[in-house]
Amino acid sequence: MTTMLIRHLLSIALLPFVVVVLVPRALVARDALTVAALPAALVASGHVVGALFFVAGFALFVWCVLLFARVGRGTLAPWDPTRRLVVAGPYRHVRNPMITAVCTMLAGEALFFHSPRIGGWLLLFVAINHSYFLLLEEPGLVARFGDEYERYRAAVPRWLPRRVGWP
Repeated sequence: MTTMLIRHLLSIALLPFVVVVLVPRALVARDALTVAALPAALVASGHVVGALFFVAGFALFVWCVLLFARVGRGTLAPWDPTRRLVVAGPYRHVRNPMITAVCTMLAGEALFFHSPRIGGWLLLFVAINHSYFLLLEEPGLVARFGDEYERYRAAVPRWLPRRVGWP
C-alpha cells in the first residue's frame, strides 16, 4: 500500500503539480499589475467563479486518480500506467476526464487570478495533450488492451462527454 501511495504521489508531483501549480505561479506573477486595474466587483466575481471551477476540477482529478489506483492498478504517469482499462465513473462519459479535470483547474486559476497568461497556458496544454493522445496514448492503449479499448474508444468520446454513461 505504501509503495502504491509513493508511486501516485510521485506521478502527481511530476505531472499535474507542475502544470497546475508551478507554471501558473510563474505566469501569474507577471499579471499582478493588470489585476490591480480591474474593478473590485470583477475581481471578486472572478475569485468566486474561479475557485468553484478549481474545486470542481480538483474533485474530478482526485476521483480519476482513485479509479486509476483501485480499478486500473496503476498511476496517471505514462511510465507507470494502469494494468487494467478504466471505464468506470467519469470514464463512462469521456475518455480523458483527468485532462478535463486539469483543464478545469487551469480555467479556474485563469479566472481567479484574471490571468490571460494562464488562459494561454491552458490552450497550449490542450494542444499538447491532444497531440500526445493522438500520437502516443491511444496507440499505446490499443497495444495494451486491444479489442477492449477499441470498443470503448468507438463508444466514448475523447474530449466532449456523452450524456449517458457507457455501460
